[in-house]
Amino acid sequence: MAALYFVLGGARSGKSAYAEGLADSLAESLAESLADPAGGGNLFYLATAQIFDEEMAARIKLHQQRRGPQWQLIEAPIDLGPALAKADSPANVILIDCLSVWITNILIHEYDVDAARTTLMDQLARCEGTIIVVASETGLGIIPDNALSRRFRDANGHLNQAIARQADEVFFMTAGIATKVKPQK
Repeated sequence: MAALYFVLGGARSGKSAYAEGLADSLAESLAESLADPAGGGNLFYLATAQIFDEEMAARIKLHQQRRGPQWQLIEAPIDLGPALAKADSPANVILIDCLSVWITNILIHEYDVDAARTTLMDQLARCEGTIIVVASETGLGIIPDNALSRRFRDANGHLNQAIARQADEVFFMTAGIATKVKPQK
Protein backbone atom coordinates (compact mmCIF):
# COMPACT_ATOMS: atom_id res chain seq x y z
CA MET A 1 0.00 0.00 0.00
CA ALA A 2 1.28 3.45 -0.86
CA ALA A 3 -0.25 5.06 2.25
CA LEU A 4 -3.26 4.75 4.53
CA TYR A 5 -4.69 7.78 6.31
CA PHE A 6 -7.43 7.53 8.93
CA VAL A 7 -9.65 10.48 9.89
CA LEU A 8 -12.04 9.99 12.77
CA GLY A 9 -14.08 12.11 15.12
CA GLY A 10 -17.57 12.74 16.38
CA ALA A 11 -20.66 13.70 14.44
CA ARG A 12 -20.30 17.03 12.58
CA SER A 13 -16.65 17.34 13.65
CA GLY A 14 -15.46 18.16 10.13
CA LYS A 15 -14.16 14.68 9.26
CA SER A 16 -15.37 14.54 5.68
CA ALA A 17 -14.32 18.07 4.74
CA TYR A 18 -10.87 17.51 6.22
CA ALA A 19 -10.50 14.16 4.44
CA GLU A 20 -11.59 15.69 1.13
CA GLY A 21 -9.00 18.47 1.50
CA LEU A 22 -6.33 15.92 2.38
CA ALA A 23 -7.27 13.86 -0.67
CA ASP A 24 -7.06 16.90 -2.95
CA SER A 25 -3.62 17.76 -1.56
CA LEU A 26 -2.33 14.19 -1.86
CA ALA A 27 -3.67 13.88 -5.42
CA GLU A 28 -1.93 17.10 -6.40
CA SER A 29 1.36 15.89 -4.90
CA LEU A 30 0.98 12.53 -6.60
CA ALA A 31 0.34 14.11 -9.99
CA GLU A 32 3.46 16.26 -9.60
CA SER A 33 5.63 13.29 -8.62
CA LEU A 34 4.64 11.13 -11.61
CA ALA A 35 6.36 11.40 -14.97
CA ASP A 36 2.96 12.00 -16.59
CA PRO A 37 1.06 14.41 -14.31
CA ALA A 38 -2.09 14.04 -16.41
CA GLY A 39 -2.10 10.31 -15.61
CA GLY A 40 -1.93 10.51 -11.84
CA GLY A 41 -3.66 11.91 -8.83
CA ASN A 42 -7.07 10.57 -9.80
CA LEU A 43 -9.65 11.06 -7.05
CA PHE A 44 -12.15 8.34 -6.15
CA TYR A 45 -14.90 8.68 -3.55
CA LEU A 46 -16.25 5.39 -2.19
CA ALA A 47 -19.60 6.30 -0.67
CA THR A 48 -21.17 3.98 1.89
CA ALA A 49 -24.29 6.06 2.57
CA GLN A 50 -27.65 5.33 1.00
CA ILE A 51 -30.53 7.74 0.48
CA PHE A 52 -33.37 6.71 2.78
CA ASP A 53 -35.05 10.10 3.24
CA GLU A 54 -34.91 13.75 2.20
CA GLU A 55 -32.47 14.70 4.97
CA MET A 56 -29.95 12.10 3.80
CA ALA A 57 -30.45 13.19 0.18
CA ALA A 58 -29.60 16.78 1.20
CA ARG A 59 -26.48 15.65 3.10
CA ILE A 60 -25.26 13.63 0.15
CA LYS A 61 -25.90 16.53 -2.25
CA LEU A 62 -23.88 18.87 0.01
CA HIS A 63 -20.95 16.43 -0.01
CA GLN A 64 -21.11 16.11 -3.80
CA GLN A 65 -21.16 19.87 -4.32
CA ARG A 66 -18.24 20.36 -1.96
CA ARG A 67 -16.13 17.74 -3.75
CA GLY A 68 -16.57 18.96 -7.28
CA PRO A 69 -16.50 17.21 -10.65
CA GLN A 70 -12.91 15.90 -10.48
CA TRP A 71 -14.06 13.12 -8.15
CA GLN A 72 -15.17 9.74 -9.49
CA LEU A 73 -17.97 8.27 -7.36
CA ILE A 74 -18.33 4.58 -6.54
CA GLU A 75 -21.27 3.65 -4.35
CA ALA A 76 -20.36 0.87 -1.93
CA PRO A 77 -22.93 0.56 0.87
CA ILE A 78 -22.11 -3.13 1.44
CA ASP A 79 -19.44 -4.44 -0.97
CA LEU A 80 -16.66 -2.09 0.07
CA GLY A 81 -13.76 -4.51 -0.56
CA PRO A 82 -14.61 -5.12 -4.25
CA ALA A 83 -15.27 -1.39 -4.79
CA LEU A 84 -11.88 -0.58 -3.29
CA ALA A 85 -10.19 -3.13 -5.56
CA LYS A 86 -11.94 -1.57 -8.58
CA ALA A 87 -10.57 1.91 -7.80
CA ASP A 88 -7.11 0.80 -6.69
CA SER A 89 -4.06 1.97 -8.62
CA PRO A 90 -0.76 3.58 -7.60
CA ALA A 91 -1.97 6.68 -9.49
CA ASN A 92 -5.19 7.03 -7.45
CA VAL A 93 -6.23 8.64 -4.18
CA ILE A 94 -9.27 6.88 -2.76
CA LEU A 95 -11.48 8.31 -0.03
CA ILE A 96 -13.79 5.93 1.82
CA ASP A 97 -16.55 7.83 3.63
CA CYS A 98 -17.69 6.51 6.07
CA LEU A 99 -16.84 3.19 7.72
CA SER A 100 -19.35 3.76 10.51
CA VAL A 101 -22.17 4.01 7.98
CA TRP A 102 -20.79 0.88 6.31
CA ILE A 103 -20.84 -1.02 9.65
CA THR A 104 -24.44 0.12 10.14
CA ASN A 105 -25.33 -1.25 6.69
CA ILE A 106 -23.65 -4.58 7.51
CA LEU A 107 -25.57 -4.86 10.80
CA ILE A 108 -28.92 -3.86 9.29
CA HIS A 109 -28.58 -6.52 6.59
CA GLU A 110 -27.49 -9.03 9.27
CA TYR A 111 -24.21 -9.90 7.55
CA ASP A 112 -21.22 -11.28 9.44
CA VAL A 113 -19.46 -8.18 10.80
CA ASP A 114 -16.22 -9.99 11.61
CA ALA A 115 -15.99 -11.50 8.12
CA ALA A 116 -16.75 -8.13 6.50
CA ARG A 117 -14.07 -6.42 8.63
CA THR A 118 -11.51 -9.11 7.76
CA THR A 119 -12.28 -8.85 4.04
CA LEU A 120 -11.91 -5.07 4.13
CA MET A 121 -8.66 -5.17 6.11
CA ASP A 122 -7.20 -7.75 3.71
CA GLN A 123 -8.15 -5.59 0.72
CA LEU A 124 -6.64 -2.49 2.34
CA ALA A 125 -3.37 -4.38 2.88
CA ARG A 126 -3.24 -5.27 -0.84
CA CYS A 127 -3.98 -1.75 -2.12
CA GLU A 128 -1.36 0.11 -4.13
CA GLY A 129 -3.11 3.48 -4.09
CA THR A 130 -3.30 6.16 -1.44
CA ILE A 131 -6.29 5.51 0.79
CA ILE A 132 -8.08 7.88 3.17
CA VAL A 133 -10.67 6.36 5.48
CA VAL A 134 -13.27 8.32 7.47
CA ALA A 135 -15.14 6.95 10.49
CA SER A 136 -17.06 8.18 13.50
CA GLU A 137 -15.61 7.73 16.96
CA THR A 138 -18.44 6.20 18.98
CA GLY A 139 -16.59 5.14 22.10
CA LEU A 140 -16.63 8.48 23.90
CA GLY A 141 -20.30 8.46 24.91
CA ILE A 142 -22.41 6.54 27.35
CA ILE A 143 -23.08 2.82 27.07
CA PRO A 144 -26.04 2.40 24.70
CA ASP A 145 -29.27 1.15 26.23
CA ASN A 146 -30.13 -1.48 23.61
CA ALA A 147 -28.43 -4.52 22.13
CA LEU A 148 -28.28 -3.31 18.50
CA SER A 149 -26.68 -0.01 19.50
CA ARG A 150 -24.13 -1.86 21.65
CA ARG A 151 -23.36 -4.20 18.73
CA PHE A 152 -22.83 -1.17 16.50
CA ARG A 153 -20.60 0.58 19.04
CA ASP A 154 -18.52 -2.57 19.52
CA ALA A 155 -18.23 -3.38 15.80
CA ASN A 156 -17.38 0.23 14.96
CA GLY A 157 -14.81 0.38 17.76
CA HIS A 158 -13.12 -2.87 16.68
CA LEU A 159 -12.96 -1.68 13.07
CA ASN A 160 -11.60 1.73 14.10
CA GLN A 161 -8.87 0.03 16.12
CA ALA A 162 -7.92 -2.26 13.21
CA ILE A 163 -7.77 0.67 10.77
CA ALA A 164 -5.73 2.78 13.21
CA ARG A 165 -3.19 -0.05 13.69
CA GLN A 166 -2.75 -0.40 9.92
CA ALA A 167 -2.79 3.34 9.13
CA ASP A 168 0.34 5.36 8.48
CA GLU A 169 -1.29 8.50 9.84
CA VAL A 170 -4.35 8.98 12.07
CA PHE A 171 -6.13 12.29 12.64
CA PHE A 172 -8.78 13.01 15.28
CA MET A 173 -11.21 15.80 14.44
CA THR A 174 -12.61 18.17 17.05
CA ALA A 175 -14.71 21.19 16.00
CA GLY A 176 -13.13 21.22 12.54
CA ILE A 177 -9.57 21.00 13.86
CA ALA A 178 -7.42 17.98 13.06
CA THR A 179 -5.09 16.60 15.69
CA LYS A 180 -2.53 14.13 14.43
CA VAL A 181 -2.45 11.15 16.81
CA LYS A 182 -0.30 8.80 14.72
CA PRO A 183 2.55 8.93 14.25
CA GLN A 184 3.27 11.08 17.24
CA LYS A 185 6.25 13.37 16.80
